[in-house]
Amino acid sequence: MRSRNRQTIRDSHAEAALFNRRVGFAMFVVVVVFSVLLYNMYTLQVVQHESFQTRSNDNRIRVVPIAPNRGLIYDRNGILLAENRPVLSLEITPERVQNLEDTLQRLQQLLNLDDESVSDFYTAQKRERRFRSVIFLDSLNEEQIARFAVRQHEFPGVSLEARLVRHYPYADALTHALGYVAKINRNDVIELREQGVQANYAATRTIGKLGVEGFYEEQLHGTVGYQQVEVDIHGRMLRTLSIEPPIPGQDLYLEIDLPLQLKVDELLGDQRGSIIVMDPRDGGILAMVSKPSYNPNWFAQGISVAQYQSLLQSRHSPLLNRTTQGGYPPASTIKPQLAIVGLEEQIITPETKIWDPGWFQIKGVDHRYRDWLSWGHGWVNVTDAIVESCDTFYYDLALKLGIDTISEHMTQYGFGEYTGIDIAEETAAVMPSRGWKRARFNQPWYTGETVSIGIGQSYWTSTPMQLAVATSVVA
Repeated sequence: MRSRNRQTIRDSHAEAALFNRRVGFAMFVVVVVFSVLLYNMYTLQVVQHESFQTRSNDNRIRVVPIAPNRGLIYDRNGILLAENRPVLSLEITPERVQNLEDTLQRLQQLLNLDDESVSDFYTAQKRERRFRSVIFLDSLNEEQIARFAVRQHEFPGVSLEARLVRHYPYADALTHALGYVAKINRNDVIELREQGVQANYAATRTIGKLGVEGFYEEQLHGTVGYQQVEVDIHGRMLRTLSIEPPIPGQDLYLEIDLPLQLKVDELLGDQRGSIIVMDPRDGGILAMVSKPSYNPNWFAQGISVAQYQSLLQSRHSPLLNRTTQGGYPPASTIKPQLAIVGLEEQIITPETKIWDPGWFQIKGVDHRYRDWLSWGHGWVNVTDAIVESCDTFYYDLALKLGIDTISEHMTQYGFGEYTGIDIAEETAAVMPSRGWKRARFNQPWYTGETVSIGIGQSYWTSTPMQLAVATSVVA
C-alpha cells in the first residue's frame, strides 16, 4: 500500500505577524531615507543657500575687464604728439572655423602675409579657449581691408574688429623723447605683479617701454573698468548685466616745442649725433633729437622680427638715445666751468696770464702736451683762454687745481650724476676721481691724467644732456 502525503495546515496568524514585521521594517527604512533626504534638502536649500547661490552666480556671471583709453601727449603749444588711432584687426574664432589650417593658408595668400603671422597666431591661440576670438593680424591697411571685405563670406568665423592703437604722427622725429608702447611681455608681467598692479592691466595689451611713455606709464595708463555679463554653460556671453566704465589715462603736456623740434631734426639731417635745446631759466627741454632714429610705430603696432633685427644689427645704433645714454669726452666744452672753479678757488684771477708757446710740460717730465694751435697763443688770460679755447692755459690750471678739487666741483655741475630728466634710459657717464680709478682699475691716479682732464679728456665722459645742464648753470 502507498502512503499518502500529508498536507501541512498553514498558520495564518504566524504569516500575518511575519508580514507585519516586514512591512514595519520597510516603513522604517522609508522613513529613515526620507528623513535623510529632507535633512539634505534643508541643508542645501537653507543652511548652505548663500554658498551655492554664490557658486551658481559664479558659473552664470562673468566679470570682464575693460581696457582704459591711454592718455594723450601734447607739446607745449597743444600740438598732439601721441594719439590713439582706431584700426581694424582681423580676428578668428577657432570654434566657428571648420578647417583652421586651410583658412589660415587662404588668408595668408589673400593678404600677402608671411609665415610669421601664422606662427604668431598659433602661439596666441594656445592661450585662449576655442570659442574666444584670437587676433590674426593686428592692423590692416586699406588694401587688405578691401580684399577681405569682398570675400568675407568665404571665411566663416573670421571678422574685422575695431580697436585703438597708439600712433605717433611725427614718427622718428620724436622717438628718443617720447619713447613708445609695445606689447606686454613676460618680463612686464613679472614686474607688474611685483608692483601689485597686474589687475589694472587685465584688459591692456601694451605698456610704455621707453621715454616719456615709460616714465609716466602710471599716469598715462588709466584705471581698468569692468562689465558683468551672463554666460551660458560653455562660457559664451549672453547679455551684459552691468558696466563699471574704465577711467582714461591722464593727458600730458611736455615742454617740447614741436616746430623747434622738427627744425632741429632737419638741421641734424642724416648725421649721427644729438642736439638739445634747453631753457636755462627752468631747465625745460624745448627740443631733443638723437640721430639716427627709428619709427616708434613699428613697436606700437607690432614690430616684425625682420624690422627688429634691422635695428639691432645696424652699425649706426639707432636704438641708442645719444642725448642721455651716449658717453663722450666733453673736451673743450667744459672750459668755462673749469675757469669758474679756478676763480672760485682763487687759483687764478681775471688778470692772471700765462705764456703759451703751443705746448705744456710738467716740471721734470719730458712729455709735452700740445695745444691745438701748434705755434701757441702767446700771453693769454682766462678770458682769452675761453675765447680762443687755449689748451695750454687749461693744462696749467688743471694741474694747479688737482683732480680732487676738479672732481668735487664738476660733480656739483652734474657730471657723473643722473640729470633727473623724466625718461628712464639715462647713464651717469664718468666723472673720474682717485677713488673711482682705484675702484675701477685698482690703480693710483697719475699727474699726467690731471693735465688731460683740463681739456675734458682722459677718463672723463659726459652725456649731451649733462653738458646741457652744466651749460645752463653757467648761462
